This record gives sequence, structure tokens and C-alpha cells, in this order.
Amino acid sequence: MTGPVLAVDQGTSGTKALVICPERGVIGTGFAAVRPRHLPGGLVEADPAELCDSVVEAGARALAEADEPVVALGLANQGETVLAWDPETGRPLTDALVWQDRRAESVCAELSPHGEELRQLTGLPLDPYFAAPKMAWIRRHLTREGVVTTSDVWLVHRLTGAFVTDAATAGRTQLLDLDRAQWSERALDLYGLAGERLPEIVDNARQAGATRAFGPEIPLTGLAVDQQAALLAQRVTAPGGAKCTYGTGAFLLAHTGSAPRRGGSGLVSCVAWRLDGRTSYCLDGQVYTAASAVRWLTDLGVIGGADDLDAVGGAVPDSGGVTFVPALAGLAAPWWRGDLRGSLTGLGLDTGPGHLVRALCEGLAAQVVELAEAAARDLGTPLEVLRVDGGLTRSALLMQTQADLLQRPVEVSALPDATALGVGALARLGAEPGLGPADALPDWRPATVYEPRVSPQEAADRLGRFRSAVTALLEGTSR
Repeated sequence: MTGPVLAVDQGTSGTKALVICPERGVIGTGFAAVRPRHLPGGLVEADPAELCDSVVEAGARALAEADEPVVALGLANQGETVLAWDPETGRPLTDALVWQDRRAESVCAELSPHGEELRQLTGLPLDPYFAAPKMAWIRRHLTREGVVTTSDVWLVHRLTGAFVTDAATAGRTQLLDLDRAQWSERALDLYGLAGERLPEIVDNARQAGATRAFGPEIPLTGLAVDQQAALLAQRVTAPGGAKCTYGTGAFLLAHTGSAPRRGGSGLVSCVAWRLDGRTSYCLDGQVYTAASAVRWLTDLGVIGGADDLDAVGGAVPDSGGVTFVPALAGLAAPWWRGDLRGSLTGLGLDTGPGHLVRALCEGLAAQVVELAEAAARDLGTPLEVLRVDGGLTRSALLMQTQADLLQRPVEVSALPDATALGVGALARLGAEPGLGPADALPDWRPATVYEPRVSPQEAADRLGRFRSAVTALLEGTSR
């Protein structure tokens, strides 16, 4: 089966759709915005209907631009966003609790005596970032009716009527037995979710149903959580490579092969994908606020938007002694302190917008360095290069800062929309049995390579200042 595929990436702030032809590349694109609500107390919600409408709208726009029939559909999802819904009618029973939402901290606090058991079982630390705490919170505080699942299950059901999730998304719940890649009765029992109706866990590339949401019937043959789809698109398909996507947050993933790694670094161990019944694994590290931190600086009026980072930051030679820990939604890996707030120190009467921009870039880059070094410790070998994608990679200032602090080359993907391209490749694999991943993936090449321009000592000094600021945050608060 040859022909274009429709790849849809349902993200936090919008849905991107591509029509991808195996010979001609991307021949149609579409986008529809999503507007999550940020509420006091770390609450982040989205209207489920808006999520579903955005998938149909973005997909329809891409198909209209391509003006060609497609042979398959791939759908990528946010990962840890959850809601309750009626499986008979498909009607949402709650708003969607977005992955950034922190309201399930009370659930995690109650389960803290079982934190290490859950981490060994599922590969994930106890944190409201993941799906299971939010699912348990919904059951305790909002409704006992219907089913409670990650957002992909609901979207797939609305599109096809199927009740499934892919192995990689299931691995983001803290309900998956990581070694067996099956639902864990023990984890379900600990969360008070025993007896829940759970979706079937399927391979990432296989037909899960078919949809007429876009007109003619299209088989749904690719499913993935967003970051794992990007890992695939970056052709990191064996141990030794890593990628970082700079979106709403920043997410570094390193491939670990056919067995999960459970190191002591604080990174998450999870499923990369399951193809033909064979599971591949990865290490995953998160920075909760990347583009959302840039948006925060924009809302304050310091810059006009992400496109101003280079111009404003380039007006000064350095951060002027300002250190920014942009933990605006808490610190994720490797610290797992979602309760912390960010800090901005070293301010003076001479501090200007450029210093704040540079301090933000250093703070983001320093967190990614922490993730890369943690991955290297768990893998037992340093990462030789970092492949990057996402909207913020357009900032030369941020990418050069990343290379300087990492002291490794940073290869910026020439392929925008890596998540959509990755799930498009999975859709093709699911539609053409016998095709290998290398044959389905787009050619990978860097648009730009940033080499370190500062000495190892200067990089260490700058990282040291950031780490001191993080230590001050950690020591200044208690759980």
C-alpha cells in the first residue's frame, strides 16, 4: 500500500497535521489552536471538545491543501493528559486535566510510602505529572461514572469507536508493568483504580480502527505519545543517541534498547515504542517550562515573543550576573520537586531585558544539561551529540547556549514538526506490513550544527551558578 498518509500531532497549545507523501515529502499542512486554562494553584485544564475539534480541523486543512487521498492516519498525543468520559456516547464527563496540572499532589502524598515500589514496577517516580495520580483524583473528587483514561483513548474512540491505547502512551500512566508492557494489577490497586475498564494496549504501528471524520474512510494505523514519536523521527532507534524537543516544555529522550534501564539518576524509564510485538525502551527527562517560560517573559512585556530572543538577548554580551531557574511549573527530572517555584537572582539597577533573556536561555539549557548528564550516568557512556527539534530551536542564542553548556555538538533537525513526522512513519508502518522503520522514516539531516564556543571551565562555572541557585531553592523549602 503506497500513497500519502495523514499525520496529526495533538499537542498542548495546538494540533498540527501533515499530509506526507513517501516520494515528495510534506504536501499539506494544517494547524488549529488549543487554549488550555491556567488556573490558580497549578491547575491546567482543557476543553475535551476543543481537543477533538482541533484534530478534525487541522487534519481537514492539511488534506485540503494536499488535495490528494491518503491511505492511513497517524495520531500523536500529549501523553499524560486525562479525562473521564462515557464510553457509550463518547461524551466527556470532566474537563481534561493537562499534563502540567498539579492538583493530584494529595494523591501522591498519600502514596509516598509506596513510591519506590511504583518506580521499580512502572519506571516512573511518584509525581502528579503522570496520568495515574490525575485519574485517581478524578475518581475521588469529580465522578465515579464512565471510564477515566488518557486523552488519546478518548480521541481514538471519537474517531473510530475503538477503545485502545498504544504501549508508549500506556507507559506514561504509572499503571504499566514496565518489564511486561501490560497493565499492572498492583499499581491499579495502589491507586484505587482496580476494577476500572482499561483500554487494550496495542502496538504503535497497526490498524486500530478507521475513521470518516475527514470524509472518506481512513484506517488509523499509527499511534504514539508525542516525545516518542519525535525520537523515532530523529532516527534515534538504538542506544547511544538522544534527542531533545523544545516545545511547551523540553523533553530529552535517550534510547536504551530492548530492556528498560532503572538508574538512580532521577530520569524516567519508559516504553519508546512496540513494533511487531517487540518493545523498545528509553530514558526520559523533562523540563516543565520551555516555550511556556518564554511566553511568561512575553506576557510581562520583556519581549514581544519567541522571535525576539536573539535580538534582545544579543544586545548584551552575557546575563550580567542574573541567574534564572525557570521552574515556573516546578522542577521535573532529575529533582522531581513540582512544588517548587522559580527564582530570579542577581538583579540590579543595570539589569535590562537582554540580561533576563540570556538568563532564561541559560536556565533552560542548564536543565537540559542536567538531563543529558543523568542519561549518560544511567547508560554508562556519555552522549556524543544531541539532536534537537521544536519551535525554540529557531533561536540561535538558545541553541548556542545549549552547545556551550553541554560541551557537545547540538544538531538542529532540518525537519520541523518531528512529532507529526514520527507518527506519520508509524502510520506507514502500520499500513504496509513488512516495511522496516528505516524505510518509513524521512531522511534525517541537520539544518544547523552548533559547536561549543566556550571553554569547559567557563561552561562549568556557568553551570555551577545555576546549580547553586537550584540548591538554594531545594534548601529553602520542604515538602
